[in-house]
Amino acid sequence: MAHTSGGFTRRKTLTLLLICGIVLLLVFTARSVFGTKEQPLDLNTADGREAYLKSLGWEIDRDSESFRTVLVPQKLEGIMAQYNKIQLRQGYDLNKHLGQSCKQFCYDVKNYPGGQGKVIVSLYIQDGKVIAGDIHSTAVNGFMHGLSRTEASASPSAAPVTRKPSD
Repeated sequence: MAHTSGGFTRRKTLTLLLICGIVLLLVFTARSVFGTKEQPLDLNTADGREAYLKSLGWEIDRDSESFRTVLVPQKLEGIMAQYNKIQLRQGYDLNKHLGQSCKQFCYDVKNYPGGQGKVIVSLYIQDGKVIAGDIHSTAVNGFMHGLSRTEASASPSAAPVTRKPSD
């Protein structure tokens, strides 16, 4: 009868390491597939929009909310072409929504840097997703830029625009 040792041989050690590696791989795979995922924000609700803007660094006055349904023009010309350039810089493109309606939500921004007077954030929502948005002042020689706080810090008056009749 052959005597077997209870100690680890090189083969047993490699097998054990391989099994541990497979177990770890399965655990990480299971966590990524079945783990708790952050729920997307529901931008159809005021809480969702506020959380979205807060994630971008903006504090809003919820009591100032205004809402309207708007129609994206069939063709982007003039000021709308300029506006879409702002949208393109932040990853949106109104060309994908020509002739479609969306919801516009506007809020007063409470924490805009530099004391620029009244500053408003506009979000354009379609099917619960942002399709466009901007930060703008109501001053006669105001400014407009994308939703990023870095644009506000860089140069709040970098993109002066002619005021839209709705403002």
